[in-house]
Amino acid sequence: MATTTGSEGRPPYPPFTAETAQIKVKAAQDAWNTKDPAKVKLAYTPDSIWRNRSTFLQGRDEIEVFLTKKWQREHGYRLRKELFAFTADKIAVQFWYEWHDAAGQWWRTYGLEDWTFAPDGLMRKRQMSGNDVAIKDEERWFANDVDVNTVDISEKHW
Repeated sequence: MATTTGSEGRPPYPPFTAETAQIKVKAAQDAWNTKDPAKVKLAYTPDSIWRNRSTFLQGRDEIEVFLTKKWQREHGYRLRKELFAFTADKIAVQFWYEWHDAAGQWWRTYGLEDWTFAPDGLMRKRQMSGNDVAIKDEERWFANDVDVNTVDISEKHW
């Protein structure tokens, strides 16, 4: 497939179906759970635009620096993403991730992301809004190497 970004692209490609949007979401979840900024940044166009909370970024180099610092602060990071909605070239996800700070306090971050894709399947825009809630160790969902996809997250948790 020809690409618009000069890279090999990343399937599945737009336009998305319910099945391909779900595949895209879980691929992003799995990549982010590696906590490897050099690998994660390759899912984005070279000039990708990000808003992560109050931080604005552009390009893979800024994304890699941002993610490196993020995962240096967020110890024990475990993420779950779920498809919220999609159109031909856009996907919205809800997510939850848990992490602890240097003092050992556990946190759960609840949030939403808005993604827009280039024709080659790379993400050209990402917006994230999230809220951090302090939790006790015994309240963790993603403890003890549990498969994050098997945790029952229902409306009572929202």
